[in-house]
Amino acid sequence: MDIGFLKENFLSRFGENSEQVAVFFAPGRVNIIGEHTDYNGGYVLPCALSFGTYLLIRKTGDDQLRFASENFEGTWNLRLNALGKQGKTAWVNYPLGIIDQFRKRGMNPDGFEMLYSGDIPPEAGLSSSASIELVTAFALNALFHFGMDRMELIQLSQQCEHEFIGVKCGIMDQFAVAMGRKEHAIYLNCKNLDYEEIPFKLGEYKLVIVNSNKPRGLSASAYNERVMECQEAVVNINKSLTTKDLGEITLEEFRMVEHLISHPDVKKRAYHVINENYRVKQSVHALKAHDLKLLGKLMNASHNSLRDYYEVTGPELDALAEAAWEIDGVLGARMTGAGFGGCTVNIVHRNAVEEFRKRVGEQYHKKTGLHADFYLPEIGDGVRSL
Repeated sequence: MDIGFLKENFLSRFGENSEQVAVFFAPGRVNIIGEHTDYNGGYVLPCALSFGTYLLIRKTGDDQLRFASENFEGTWNLRLNALGKQGKTAWVNYPLGIIDQFRKRGMNPDGFEMLYSGDIPPEAGLSSSASIELVTAFALNALFHFGMDRMELIQLSQQCEHEFIGVKCGIMDQFAVAMGRKEHAIYLNCKNLDYEEIPFKLGEYKLVIVNSNKPRGLSASAYNERVMECQEAVVNINKSLTTKDLGEITLEEFRMVEHLISHPDVKKRAYHVINENYRVKQSVHALKAHDLKLLGKLMNASHNSLRDYYEVTGPELDALAEAAWEIDGVLGARMTGAGFGGCTVNIVHRNAVEEFRKRVGEQYHKKTGLHADFYLPEIGDGVRSL
């Protein structure tokens, strides 16, 4: 990204003043494995990406907040004493939700101007929303000296999603965006936020992300329904065991109590979460043993479970995964993110990448009529000042 060009655009939009323009960056994230386990108190294995969201910000000394984006339509001029949600789907709700969280904590920023620019595909399941949230929170915390640490900013951003956006998300996205480290995945216990940085060096292989270009409206999707189904499973299981989250239950324990879950769909959701949690733990062992073939098999199993038991893949993501599995040199392929559209993550031998692009793209278009986009990101660091 050309920061000089972005600064020129900032000045052309907002004009000159005596205050310096500060620049911040927050990455997107991809989850290698561990889907829909985070809000169930389970384990996940995400990593930060080399692409993300850039934010240029400047104090103004007045009571106005001015927002603009290079990626989304609409500019917003709002007064500090008249902030509120701007429709259901406006991108500006993410920074507004962050400001709302600061103000609830008695931290009140003065006026400022913000210009966002990012290279994360929107609505692709790569955490463009968490990237916007964290870059906003990190910038305001630095600019106005609020004194919050990264963990507090992570939790503030999650509360923004819950209370302002209306999505009962787990904490994985915000955590990965804030705490990412180059060439490492994050083995995160979403129950207590204990984490371990796991070296993730692919050697002869590449991480390839494929965007289905089937947008997903997360807050309007079945996401919150899945959350409630998992909560129902816990209530049923608690007739025999005492647990707060599905992530606390072992496979052996689940086999003893699954008969207590009467609704077949609720039972399937719980079955996925508990098995997926186990797959994350196995994946960490695979990475530590440099066993990428095992990691790939676990990724494939994860996709099948998300298709058959959690029912969040859909024909587009299934078509991408199935096309990838047919290609020599592909170790693993699965949907990543909440599902209902978005992306797959694939581990592909570097010599097979071009064939992968060609064959997956052709088969996907033939099955769905859509054109996929392909990305080869590096694994990067978390939110920071530039």
